[in-house]
Amino acid sequence: MTIQWHLTTRPAADVLQVTGYLGDDAVTRFSGAVGWALARGQGPLLLDLSRLKGWSAGGRDAVAEAARRLAEDGRRLELVAGPGDPALPPPEGLTTHPDLAAALHAHSGQPAEGEVWHSCQWDA
Repeated sequence: MTIQWHLTTRPAADVLQVTGYLGDDAVTRFSGAVGWALARGQGPLLLDLSRLKGWSAGGRDAVAEAARRLAEDGRRLELVAGPGDPALPPPEGLTTHPDLAAALHAHSGQPAEGEVWHSCQWDA
C-alpha cells in the first residue's frame, strides 16, 4: 500500500494531508508531495496525518527529512495528529497539533480552501 496526498495552499499555512501507510515503499511519493508543497506554498506546512494508518521507521525518517527541507527554505513543518505507535513517535522538535482545526487556529487561518492539488487516487 502506498500513500495518497492532498495539498491546499492557504494564506496563513499550507496543509498537506496524507492517507494510507507511510512505509519505505511510499517515501519517494511522500518526498514528491513535499517537493510539490515547497514549490507552490509559503509559510508553515501543516502535515495532516490524521488519516494515516501508520508509518515505518523509514517513513518517520522521511517526515524528519521533510522538516529539514522546509527549514532550508525558511519554512516550518508542523504535524497534525499522527500515528499513535509509541514505538515510533514523531520526530523530535516538531510542533504537533491534535487536529486540523487547532492547527489552523494556531496560525489564525480561516477554514476557507485555497488552491488545491492532490494525487490521482485521493478519495476525500
